[in-house]
Amino acid sequence: MLSSHARYHLDLVFANLLFGVNFSYYVSLIRHYLDFQTIFMLQIVVSAFFFIPFALFSRQSYRLDLRDFGAILLVTLLIVYGWMYMLLWGAKYTSPIDASTIATLGPAFTLLATHILNRERITFFRTAGFLLALCGAGILLFDHGRTFIQGSEGYGNALVLIAVICIAVNTVIISPVLRRRGTLVVMGWYYIIGLAITAPFFWKYARNTAYAELPFGAVMELLYILLLGTVLPSYLLYKGTEKLTAVHTALYRYIQPVITTVVAVWRGQERIDKENIIAASLIFLGIVMVVMGYEVVLQQVKRLLKRPVATDSPTGSDPEPATPFATTLQNEKGNSPTGSYPTQNRSSDNDTSDNATNDTSSVQKNPAERS
Repeated sequence: MLSSHARYHLDLVFANLLFGVNFSYYVSLIRHYLDFQTIFMLQIVVSAFFFIPFALFSRQSYRLDLRDFGAILLVTLLIVYGWMYMLLWGAKYTSPIDASTIATLGPAFTLLATHILNRERITFFRTAGFLLALCGAGILLFDHGRTFIQGSEGYGNALVLIAVICIAVNTVIISPVLRRRGTLVVMGWYYIIGLAITAPFFWKYARNTAYAELPFGAVMELLYILLLGTVLPSYLLYKGTEKLTAVHTALYRYIQPVITTVVAVWRGQERIDKENIIAASLIFLGIVMVVMGYEVVLQQVKRLLKRPVATDSPTGSDPEPATPFATTLQNEKGNSPTGSYPTQNRSSDNDTSDNATNDTSSVQKNPAERS
């Protein structure tokens, strides 16, 4: 039977597998059957249907403080408009291969957000890796020109990049709240707020769509996006984020672009060209540098935390540098090389005390002897 720790790793694996299939379906639905605003509104409504009851009927909802609400509000904006809306908007213009390549930047932004929010020192090695990864993304952004024209593929890639940044940063921000209040409660409040800030503007798109006219294949793709591509992987992602670190969340995100590329090529939506290979190589190398820099800092912190208190060194080895506490303890023990109080000193003290007693008794006996 799997341990709970292994289960949360599997949660992240399956979440990214399911998310990875989404973009291919986004492209086919948006370009042939539905407005992206319709898919966006349906994602919010279906997610709200599943998650809002957990927020309304949980005791943890009544324990939320202003700090929790502030984090949830910020992350809701990042998720709803920063990730879901921007990703669908970008799918209208770009290709699944380009989007999957840009998605590999996610771990870099997750680790960068972790360093900034935790006030860690940004080393030259990590900075160089991050810039290298951005160069890889730049190849795709400016592949068709140096300016972004609305409706161009570069414009779509820029929208996907914004979505990647938002989903990468949100898991770092919300992780403490997830640990305090629980995944289902937090996600319920996501969609209470999300429904309130989207329905007034986008419900008309969902209401005016002729769903009965959609072919069977399009209906199946839409159902996948709503259930297996939104509700289930969102829960698995945040459950894994609640129990594991931001590094795990970031590195497992590499599964998404691989799955997106495989599905897109299998469905004949795109072919891999040299720009994708060069960009992916630069991004991957940059991420390796960022992660290696993170691991170096992590090992340094662990060594500092595990530094032992100085003790007497074994025979034949160099002594450890003494700390103030160890020095005081050594002084209290009489600077004994064995680390124990010397018995000879105590016996000498007893002998001195006995001599003093004998001297006193002899003084008391002298007057009688004189008489």
